[in-house]
Amino acid sequence: MRVSMSLPVQDWAACGPAARQAEEDGFDIVTSNELRHDPFTPLAFAAMATERVQLVPSVAIAFPRSPMVVANLAWDLQRHSKGRFVVGLGSQVKAHNERRFSTPWIAPAARMGEYAESLRAIFRCWETGEKLSYQGKHYNFSLMTPEFSPGPNNLPMPPIAMAAVGPLMLKTAARTADSVRLHSFATRKYLEGVVRPMLAEQLTASGKSFESCEITGGGFIATGPDEATVAAAAEKVRYRVAFYGSTPSYRGVFDIHGLTDLGLKLTEMSKQGKWNEMAAQVSDDVLDLFVARATYEGLPEAINKRFGGIVDSVSVDFAPGTGANVRRSTIEAIKKIPSTFRGFPT
Repeated sequence: MRVSMSLPVQDWAACGPAARQAEEDGFDIVTSNELRHDPFTPLAFAAMATERVQLVPSVAIAFPRSPMVVANLAWDLQRHSKGRFVVGLGSQVKAHNERRFSTPWIAPAARMGEYAESLRAIFRCWETGEKLSYQGKHYNFSLMTPEFSPGPNNLPMPPIAMAAVGPLMLKTAARTADSVRLHSFATRKYLEGVVRPMLAEQLTASGKSFESCEITGGGFIATGPDEATVAAAAEKVRYRVAFYGSTPSYRGVFDIHGLTDLGLKLTEMSKQGKWNEMAAQVSDDVLDLFVARATYEGLPEAINKRFGGIVDSVSVDFAPGTGANVRRSTIEAIKKIPSTFRGFPT
């Protein structure tokens, strides 16, 4: 299993040292998020400070950015990291696209599939010199002159990771992406019974397999140096489970466990604005369906029980002040958990 950590994207000066430390500790991947800050720039600082770890935005919001804009960013990050960049993309939801980004919300799954295809068409144009000619329903690219082409990198094409929640996006990601980034609101039973079979069918139909398509996420991790810290982290997860569980489109995760009534209750409470009361509706038994929780010493076993055999990488963030020996031994133990993924196609 591969292990990732998130960069302090709010502080560019800290990104390089944090990435270098992550590499020394044995992490496989460093990620950046797009919440309050740009997700690409921190990875540039990380690239300059490291030699081995992969660099992944988790995730960059696709539709407000033209694929050509993302292609330029990805090409430069791939070049300067010497082939370690992964294009992490997500669609976000309708309200954020329309009201936060002023971007039309049209056929998101189909558009994400074309987004991935057009990125590869642009990459091939730059790498091989072939004529740029991508014609889709939502994206069309046919103009590239030498003045605007960055030219070949002489490196593998940057892999594409796609965030997916619903059936249409999961199927699209399996067909068109190299990595599927699963939503945290998921349980082992849901992943085994619903998500994995759906992905397997699409991968097989596309001539692909789980060995070349990395599956990431699909749950929460609550950890720390002692039980009190773990308990505090678990309470934050309890709130997230209640928050996501109140969304009708996520109801299927509750349904498979016979928890439909809980989902309906949380939805009603959200409509009433009872956000601070919703977490109390999530019992410990329900919480444990979604989270691997343990101190650092027991974390590898907890991750194996919750994620082993169904995902290929997880994200672990250590508390400030955690000793290097603890970080490195914990990461080493997690990396020994078997997984199917063997590497991105080159």
